[in-house]
Amino acid sequence: MTSGMMKRTKLMELNRVIDFSNKPTITGEKVILRPFYVEKDFPYLEECLRDPEVLKLTGSESGFDREEVLQWYQNRNDQSDRLDLAIVDKEENILVGEVVVNLYVEADHSMNFRILIGPRGRNRGFGTEATRLMVDYVFTHTDLSQLTLSVFAFNPRARKVYEKIGFVFASVDKGDLQFEGEWIDSINMTLSREDWEKQRE
Repeated sequence: MTSGMMKRTKLMELNRVIDFSNKPTITGEKVILRPFYVEKDFPYLEECLRDPEVLKLTGSESGFDREEVLQWYQNRNDQSDRLDLAIVDKEENILVGEVVVNLYVEADHSMNFRILIGPRGRNRGFGTEATRLMVDYVFTHTDLSQLTLSVFAFNPRARKVYEKIGFVFASVDKGDLQFEGEWIDSINMTLSREDWEKQRE
């Protein structure tokens, strides 16, 4: 390989680095996705994180260190390798959840997608719109090849939302979560750039 080819290859590799330093504000019909304003948002974040339904559907523990969680959210806007945005009820102007793209995998040039909707935002179409807004933003503003996610088998409603957006079944992790004495499967799904582009034609 010549030095010129090596330089071009190196440049191509550099161009594939995903940089989320600039945190956007994305406005939809029902929700706004925006950076966290922790002083304003944290009471609503805490409400979401303590909600029994959220704990179940995310496989989370009921107890957490409040100061540790507060510090975590105070640092979200400084992360360049991931995108964490608050989901805000456009009408009420309060946080009702969060949407995240993280965990870059170089091998398939993909990242993981996840979303959390608290009690104030459920059954209002917020999750569907927030998912679509985030997916569209990521594929429009990066060159990622695909997005991946995992959803527990006892959450078919979320799976239907993901399928509506274009995610397809990829695999199953058997017995990934123990809940109330039962082992729950985790369903892995993917959305490729190619399929996303086809939907927009």
